[in-house]
Amino acid sequence: MTDTAAPSYAPSYVDPARPPRRKWRLVRGVWKFLVAIKDALVLIAMLLFFGLIFAALNARQSTTAIKDGALVLDLNGSIVEQPEEQAAFAALSGQSRTRQFRLRDVVRSIDTARTDARVKVVVLDLDSFGGAYPAALGEVGDALARVRASGKPVLAYATAYTDGGYRLAANASEIWVNTLGGTIFMGPGGNQLYYKGLIDKLGVNAHVYRVGRYKSFVEPYTRADQSEDARAASTALYGTLFAQWREAVAKARPKAQIAQFMSAPDKVILASNGNIAEANLRAGIVDKLGDRTSFGRRVAEYAGSDATKPAGNYTAIKYDAWVKANPLPTAGDSIGVLTIAGEIVDGESGPGKAAGKTIEKAVLDGLAKKTLKALVVRVDSPGGSVMASEQIRLAILEAKRQKLPVVVSMGGLAASGGYWVSTPADVIFAEPGTITGSIGIFGVIPTFENALAKIGVTSDGVKTTPLSGQPDITGGTTPMFDAIAQAGIENGYRQFVSRVAASRKMTPARVDEIGQGRVWDGGTARQIGLVDRFGTLKDAIDEAAKRAKLDPAKVHAEYLEKKPGFLATIAQDLGNDGDDDAADGAGGGDAFAHVAADRRQMLARAVGDMKRLATSGSIQARCLECGGMGPTSAGIGDAKLLDLLLARIGF
Repeated sequence: MTDTAAPSYAPSYVDPARPPRRKWRLVRGVWKFLVAIKDALVLIAMLLFFGLIFAALNARQSTTAIKDGALVLDLNGSIVEQPEEQAAFAALSGQSRTRQFRLRDVVRSIDTARTDARVKVVVLDLDSFGGAYPAALGEVGDALARVRASGKPVLAYATAYTDGGYRLAANASEIWVNTLGGTIFMGPGGNQLYYKGLIDKLGVNAHVYRVGRYKSFVEPYTRADQSEDARAASTALYGTLFAQWREAVAKARPKAQIAQFMSAPDKVILASNGNIAEANLRAGIVDKLGDRTSFGRRVAEYAGSDATKPAGNYTAIKYDAWVKANPLPTAGDSIGVLTIAGEIVDGESGPGKAAGKTIEKAVLDGLAKKTLKALVVRVDSPGGSVMASEQIRLAILEAKRQKLPVVVSMGGLAASGGYWVSTPADVIFAEPGTITGSIGIFGVIPTFENALAKIGVTSDGVKTTPLSGQPDITGGTTPMFDAIAQAGIENGYRQFVSRVAASRKMTPARVDEIGQGRVWDGGTARQIGLVDRFGTLKDAIDEAAKRAKLDPAKVHAEYLEKKPGFLATIAQDLGNDGDDDAADGAGGGDAFAHVAADRRQMLARAVGDMKRLATSGSIQARCLECGGMGPTSAGIGDAKLLDLLLARIGF
C-alpha cells in the first residue's frame, strides 16, 4: 500500500520586515505617478525652450522685411567697446538687465541710416541711457551730426537727460523732454569712497606696494581722503574733459544757454517756479516739451503710423534688425583687429574682459592663418594684471616678427595696463577725450592678524627660512617680505618705463617724468608724445592698410575675437526682442531718479572694491580716475554682489 502525502495547509513563512504585497503595489503606483509628473514637466520645459528659440529665430527681421520708418536707437544701457556675453538663460529669468551696446555697431547703424532711403527719421531714446566714455560719446555724436547735416531729421527724447545723454542729444534736430521731467547738468567728478576707517575697525592690514606719485588706485584702502597729488591730477583731467564736453555741446547747439545751468542752476530753476523742463525750454537746451504720446505723433509725421494701434505709435525699425541688415564688409584684404576691452586679467575669460590667455590665443590663431596684412589693436581698458598685460604685449609682438604693421587705436580708455599693451605700436591713434597714461604699478595684500585677534584667534608655527609662510594673511607680513615685494614693484615700474621709452623714442627719465601714475586726456597725451594722432578705429584701419601698401578702400576688418555661441546668440535675441511699433517705452525717470540710480551704482562699486581687496594677489597696473568718466552703471559683477548682499540682509 502506497502512502499518499496529505496536502499541507500550514501557512507559509512571512518576513515581518517585508511589507504586504498590496503596500508594494501602492508604493509602485505612487512612484510611477511621480515619474510621470517629472517627465511631463521636462517635456513642457523642453517645448517651452524650443518654442522660445523658434520664436526668437522667427522674430529676426531680414533685410527685405525692413520697411520705411524710423530707426529707433533705444539706448537703454551703456555704450562699450565689447559687450559682455549674456548667460544662455538670462532672458528666461524675468529679471531686468542693463544692456551694453557695441560702439562700432551703434556708429555703423547711424551712418548707414544716413544714406538709406528706408530710414525717414532717426529716433534717439535716451530715457535709460547708461553713458559711455567721452571718446565714445564724441564718436556717436559726430555720427548723429552727419545725419542731421544730410537733412534727415534726428529726434531725441528723454524724461531727463544725463550729461552723457545730452552730449548725444545736442546733435539732434529736435530735442524733446517730458513736461514733468527736465535736465540738470552735473559735470564730471564727485566723491570717491575711502575704506581706511572701516579697514582699521575690522582690524585688516592693507599692505600696499606701489610706484608712482599719482598712482591713486590704492588710496581708498590706505587713506580716509584724497591725497593732494591725486586731487591735482583729477582736477586737471576732469577739467579738460569737461571743457571738451562744453565745446562739443556749444558747437552742436550754439544757441543753448548752458553756462547759466552750470554756474547757478538754482537761480534758473527758481525763476521758473521749480519747473525744470520749462527752464530748459527757455534756455534753448530743449526744443519741445511733451509726453511720449506727443513725441510719437511727431515721429509719425516722418515715419508713418498704424491707425488701428494706440495713439502715439509710429512705424519703427528696430536697432538689432538694422544692425543685422547692415553687416560689416568682408571684401578685400584682411586687416586684423584685436580688441582689448575691459579689465586685463590672468587666464581665460569671455567678452568684456581682456584675459591674457584668451587674447594671446586670438592673436596667434589669427596670425596662423597667414591672411592678415596688418594688425590694429583696439584698446579700451583701465588696465589690470601686469602679467596678463605682458602676455598680451608679447603676443602682439609676434605680429611684428611676421613683418606686419601694428597700429593701436585707443578708444575711451587706454590707461595703465591698457597703455602697456599699446607699446608695440608703430603708431598710436587716440581721441581728444581718450583717457590714457597712468604709467605706474602697484600691489595690495590684505592680512587679518588683528581682525583674528579680536575674536581670540592667533597663529604660530615653525619657519625654516625668513620667508616661510609669507605672505601670511593670518599672521602678517615681515619687513623682509615687504622689502622684497616693494623691490619687485619698483623693478616692474622700471620695465614699464623702459617699454614706453623704447616705443615712444624717449629717455627713461622723460617717461618717468610724465609717468608716475599720472592720467592724461588724449589731447594732452598727444602733446607730450604718448600718442601720435587723433582718429577713430576706421582711421587706424586705414593707416594700417597704407603701411601694408594696400588701398584702404579695398580692405576689411577681421575681428580677432571669439564669436558668441548658439545659446548666447539666442539669449541675446530673446532679450533684445521688442515691439516693432514704438512710443510706449518705459521711462527712465526724472532727474532725481537718475541721481538715485547713481547712488546705487556707487554702493555697488563699494561692494566690488571690498571684494577686490579681499581677492587681490597679483601686481596690478590700473587707474582709479578712469572710473569717474565712463558708463554710470557699475560692473555687472559688482551689481550682482550688491543684489546678493541686499538679499541676505533683507532689502
